[in-house]
Amino acid sequence: MGSTNYAGTLIQVAEDCPVEVAERPPISDRTPSVVALQYALITEHPYEMTSDDVLFEAYATRQSIPVEKRSQARAAFFAKDQACLRSSPLGKRYGWGIHHDADNRVALVPFGSDAYQALAADPAVKQLKAMRSKRA
Repeated sequence: MGSTNYAGTLIQVAEDCPVEVAERPPISDRTPSVVALQYALITEHPYEMTSDDVLFEAYATRQSIPVEKRSQARAAFFAKDQACLRSSPLGKRYGWGIHHDADNRVALVPFGSDAYQALAADPAVKQLKAMRSKRA
């Protein structure tokens, strides 16, 4: 089973992110978008869930997978390679840094905030960029 987890890492906002201040992803009246689910999961449970947890829970919610079948569905989900949170619109479009603590758990950090600046300047924190939306 592959993993998308990082430890002691900040996924910084993408270089071509169109916002200068972090924005909440829009919420639809219909099925919530993947990014809206990711945002809700991480903001409601900061440093409680891993990247794998967030990605799978967003998928399972959108697919309406019953709780009793999620263990088997999770194994099937991660049997294939999955894109990590570097590809999430949270860092590509909405201006959120994603901090992974030493135990792989994640929290959102708004671009430009004191917390974001401190994590970005910390030599003990591995720095990665969210993937660009457009080719260079």
